[in-house]
Amino acid sequence: MNRFVNCFLIIIITLSLCLPVLAAIDSEVPSSDPGVSSKQRGMDNKLIMLSSLLELQTSLKKRMEDIRTEMEKTSSVTEKSDFAETLKKLDLQLAQAKRNFQEIATGVDFSLFSDKKSGQFAWKEELTSLVKPLIKELKSLTDRARQKSRLHEDVEKYRKMLAVARDGRNQLTMLKSKASNKELQKTLQGLFPEWKSLENQMSSKLQVARLQLEQLKEDETSFIESSSRMIKNFFKTRGLYLFIVVLVVGGTLIIARLGYNFMVKVVPGFKASYRPFHIRLIDILFRGFSLLFAILGLILALYMVEDWVLLSLAILFLLGIIWTIRKTIPKIWDQVRLMLNIGEVREGERIVLYGVPWLVERIHFFSSLKNPDLEEDIRLPINELLGKVSRPFKKGESWFPCRKNDWVILADGTRGKAVSLSHEMVKLVMRGGAHKTYQTDNFLAQSPLNLSTSFRIKEFFGLSYDLQDGVTNVMLTTLKSFIAEKIEENGYKQSLLNLRVEFMQAGSSSLDIVVIADFNGKEAPLYNRLRRSIQRWCVDCCSANNWEIPFPQLTVHRPVPEDCEHTNSSNIII
Repeated sequence: MNRFVNCFLIIIITLSLCLPVLAAIDSEVPSSDPGVSSKQRGMDNKLIMLSSLLELQTSLKKRMEDIRTEMEKTSSVTEKSDFAETLKKLDLQLAQAKRNFQEIATGVDFSLFSDKKSGQFAWKEELTSLVKPLIKELKSLTDRARQKSRLHEDVEKYRKMLAVARDGRNQLTMLKSKASNKELQKTLQGLFPEWKSLENQMSSKLQVARLQLEQLKEDETSFIESSSRMIKNFFKTRGLYLFIVVLVVGGTLIIARLGYNFMVKVVPGFKASYRPFHIRLIDILFRGFSLLFAILGLILALYMVEDWVLLSLAILFLLGIIWTIRKTIPKIWDQVRLMLNIGEVREGERIVLYGVPWLVERIHFFSSLKNPDLEEDIRLPINELLGKVSRPFKKGESWFPCRKNDWVILADGTRGKAVSLSHEMVKLVMRGGAHKTYQTDNFLAQSPLNLSTSFRIKEFFGLSYDLQDGVTNVMLTTLKSFIAEKIEENGYKQSLLNLRVEFMQAGSSSLDIVVIADFNGKEAPLYNRLRRSIQRWCVDCCSANNWEIPFPQLTVHRPVPEDCEHTNSSNIII
């Protein structure tokens, strides 16, 4: 209940923040006289505009009549062509003025009645119209700098052209002074006004350009002042719009989140460990519509404040995202199938990653996997599960060869206690305190033998052939009783699971006996000590019963010499 109250307070605070901002925007519109109705004001404005358009039509008609009069008086073909071009432009302006007059008077858009041929969709033109406001805004940021650069170029250009005009006029003056032909002098004199006029034009343009450049420099402000002004303007206009957009999108997402939390509490099955299909479908649809409403809220907010630059940026950004993900639609569909738990990997099943089996606990945008033996949880993005396959498992299946604090023996002979386990590294502590670390895949490749559950020791012992009569019966019982007594004396009886002493084989030098002892995992740290102890107890039993322990013998056979035919033996035992 407290959480619901908190959520309600968040909504109230969000709305209270939005209302003053929207009110500030509305306050920019000048207030009107409450005594005059909006309909009457609109009618008055319309009459003023109609009177203005009527005056414009009269002015255009008078001007066209004057041009026609001038056109009849002149005999120059060039002037007539210029007058005709001017008349054409004025005629277009007059037609536009008449059309505007009718549209304002009737309140009807006449373009609706015109027969327009529907042309083909040109995506380049549409994209250009979308980017145009953004380009204009970027150009306005550098307008002053570009204007200053252009004036510098104009000053340099007019200066060079003025020098050329002066050189031309000076050349004419020099040629006129040296010419003796009066006809030539008269012709050269006729060129003077044209070049003098050209010189005056270049000089005038140069002065205007310099004046504009100086005026521009005078209007320049310091970087701090201009930055301060830009920041103030930003927060008055575009910054305010961005704040509104953030409030709208944030409010939409907050409301969606509150709705989701409410749905989790109300709809049964949302809190289950493994949710059914319809709950997963509702979850995905709710998140998808929440994102869609947030995007629509963003576009609608920018449209309402009529900031076409930000709106163009937002639309271009969305188009870029759509263009980017269009090739990943099959991949997105596979991810949706996984989230609906109808894909190749499913919750509650077993999957192998990084060479280690994992239990899939939850599949979402970030999936949760757990290994019960490693006591480790990992979080993976859902795309890491694509291309993998899980399977159901049976109770009692092993998840790792050992657990923490288990004693293991590896194929390379290493025996140690596992003190750190992960899917990346395994650290063993050997007797004496030395640490040895394996990468997990290398550790598994060593086929670890776990001693911490239970283990078996098999020790072999040889007796002399002189004891052949009792080595298969009485002596086995005697040796077993002796070893059992020693095990009890050394405190290992509680850990002993099984003890057997059996005849193994008749070896080349001895009659071999095997001692088999099974212990529980409690004695795993003493594995090698127990092996040595069993060998010692076998020797002690032999000493107590005067049993001979043979040593390895080598029999050498050699041929008997002809002069030693009566020798008793031809074999030498070493």
